[in-house]
Amino acid sequence: MKPMQREEVKQKRVAVLKGGLSQEREVSLKTGAAIAQALRSQGYGVVEIDVGLDLVARLLEEKVEVAFIALHGRWGEDGCIQGLLESMRIPYTGSGVLASAAGMDKTFSKRIFDAFNIPTPPWVAFDSYEEAAAARLPFAFPLVVKPSREGSSIGVNICKGMEEYQAALRIAAGFEGQILVECFVKGREIQVGYLEGEILGAIEVVAARAFYDYQAKYSADSGTRYIFPAALEAKAQQRIFEVCLQANRALGCQGATRADTLLTPEGEVFLLEVNTLPGMTATSLLPKIAAGKGLEFGGLCERLLLGATLKA
Repeated sequence: MKPMQREEVKQKRVAVLKGGLSQEREVSLKTGAAIAQALRSQGYGVVEIDVGLDLVARLLEEKVEVAFIALHGRWGEDGCIQGLLESMRIPYTGSGVLASAAGMDKTFSKRIFDAFNIPTPPWVAFDSYEEAAAARLPFAFPLVVKPSREGSSIGVNICKGMEEYQAALRIAAGFEGQILVECFVKGREIQVGYLEGEILGAIEVVAARAFYDYQAKYSADSGTRYIFPAALEAKAQQRIFEVCLQANRALGCQGATRADTLLTPEGEVFLLEVNTLPGMTATSLLPKIAAGKGLEFGGLCERLLLGATLKA
């Protein structure tokens, strides 16, 4: 299905899907509100839908013809909503079902990265707390424990010893999916924006906290600093961009994404993950990167909307 033209979309009923049922609901509500306001300012007829179990009825009731997905986390970023929209034949923004599902599941995307020789921190995954607690790990402390199907650093902990590790396992086990344990890699946090097959640019995140966790991402007073463009040597920037482009292609991503990487003092690049529905709030990184390239928020939202298609 080919992308639609501006005047064509302006004649259609556009829904911004926000909120949802995941742990990232509050962030999604902010993302959705910002996108809806931006699209209205561009002359689009927009209805905002807080996604719940009545979504099908709401889509039919509002006679929605195009969907802008502003959801984060499970049941929004993981292919579920994408599959529903495909079944209803409603064009939507972002990646399709397969890329969304693969990108959201950290252990599955790690397997893809390994298969394509994309550098990512050494890792192991466990199905339960008991299995993880009894296992002999192939790397030493410090290490990182994550739930495999959550975003926004929810449930993520850096562990310096066994006591912290046991506590982190219990937290991660409280979420759906596997428990992912990664070797801790010390390095600069470089986030890379991707839009419609091309790299937009890179921004460095300097968190005032132990790492770029939920509070550092979304609290206005977190002390987090953002450096754009990231001060990178040409060789390092080229390598980071190569890794991120390869990862997006390996997953089959479409629309806009944000890849999280680490650059070590020795110049090694490690990919952590690819976010197929990056945040679009006032503190979100993709809009910062786009603005640094001359693409303001309203223009970014319009470009993503005009790329709405069916993928199946």
